Amino acid sequence: MSNGLSYLALGDSYTIGESVTEDQRWPVQLAKSLTSNGIAVSQPQIIAKTGWTTDELKAKIVSENITKKYDWVSLLIGVNNQYRGRSVEEFRKQYVDLLETAIQFSGNRPHYVFVVSIPDWGVTPFGRNSPKKSISEQIDLFNAIKKEETEKRGILFVDITPISRQAINDPSLIAEDGLHPSGKMYQLWTEKIVPELLKKVKP
Repeated sequence: MSNGLSYLALGDSYTIGESVTEDQRWPVQLAKSLTSNGIAVSQPQIIAKTGWTTDELKAKIVSENITKKYDWVSLLIGVNNQYRGRSVEEFRKQYVDLLETAIQFSGNRPHYVFVVSIPDWGVTPFGRNSPKKSISEQIDLFNAIKKEETEKRGILFVDITPISRQAINDPSLIAEDGLHPSGKMYQLWTEKIVPELLKKVKP
């Protein structure tokens, strides 16, 4: 997939695919799926690390000093802001900054940027040691901010959070670490994202 459209995926553990193989990461699955649907996409460039908050992702982006423009840019960030108890006001400000950065990476084409919602880790074996209701409520609050700021800029917001919550009844959707999604869950995300992207590029 080296000669297709370029794709930059920005995020945290969910984008780098903590505890799954490289080919199971959802950006990699996404590129393959789009290619099989007639939209050739090259191997994604991923800037993501487990544990990153919004400001840590931005710091890495700045240090990379990227000047290239991409045909597609995705952004999935925020869970570690919630996990660390960071404020929603801080999150909104830093998230908007990342959105604007993603738009710049797309060559100022918001149509080719998309955002993925934060999954609910409260339903995982790891999360069940914490008050599930409060985790889910906080995730919903952070996602509401993401959705509002994303759609305000004409950017696609894909809500995969309901898919993540299926894991409470399906252990196969969780990786062996008991916290992160499995390749199977990432496939479900991909199956939700791809049709939305195809609408953008196919008449």
